[in-house]
Amino acid sequence: MKKFLSIILITLFVSTVVGQATASAFSEKILNVAHRGASGHAPEHTILSYELGEKMKGDYIEIDLQMTKDGVLIAMHDETLDRTTDGSGHVKDHTIDEIKQLDAGSWFNERNPEKASEDFVGLTVPTLEEIFIEFGKSTKYYIETKSPEVYPGMEEELLRLLNKYGLTGKHDRVLLQSFSQESLQIIHELDPSWPLVQLIRAADSDNITDEQLEEISTYAIGVGPNHTRISEEDVARVLQYDLDIHPYTVNNPEVMHELLDWGVTGLFTDYPDVLWNVLKERQTGR
Repeated sequence: MKKFLSIILITLFVSTVVGQATASAFSEKILNVAHRGASGHAPEHTILSYELGEKMKGDYIEIDLQMTKDGVLIAMHDETLDRTTDGSGHVKDHTIDEIKQLDAGSWFNERNPEKASEDFVGLTVPTLEEIFIEFGKSTKYYIETKSPEVYPGMEEELLRLLNKYGLTGKHDRVLLQSFSQESLQIIHELDPSWPLVQLIRAADSDNITDEQLEEISTYAIGVGPNHTRISEEDVARVLQYDLDIHPYTVNNPEVMHELLDWGVTGLFTDYPDVLWNVLKERQTGR
């Protein structure tokens, strides 16, 4: 694993990005969110992918949550195991011990032969607790409650683990997001101090109303729309409500530049190294 990290990181120019002035109400810099880790370079939602996300200058590692049959929160995007492991079936129908037996890395080699690595073979699905133990307080987390309607109690378990590992107090360390307004409102009711981001599905990203933005501003600090469905006017309107806007998932440098020109306050990307270089270019002049 260390050999792989050394090879892939040697092409990166190592420096520190100074925060850029933005219209953000939450942060003084544009947020570079490593979507599922550096998932363009390594199997998504694995410890290795998260390590790369940090090393490639991501400000936050993004973690999607599912819950096992025995109530353990794991990092996985899909409700089913089929796409990113050698298992099958719904996460909710398997125990953590069963899921820990699965290979969560080899699929990436099969689908991306030009990026294949032996280091990916046999990677396992991490639990949220394992991620907190591995990365601790030095990392910033952008955590999504996926399919919360399928997992009653997901929000309570998430907050329990955040408290257990001392990820409270300095709340720019953790952002919590969901497509489910109900899930975010449950978190807000349990502890209104957590910064929340309301994700917006692609079909709704280009027609969100002022009334909806006003309502979102009562419990969240920002919104996450699909980048292909928004305009410069949409960005300006969101900012008028003192909300941040973090579009997903942006991998093309030119599109990154365009969205940043519009005034977005953060971006989700599978390639945090690419966004880091774009932000650096904007500081020094293209």
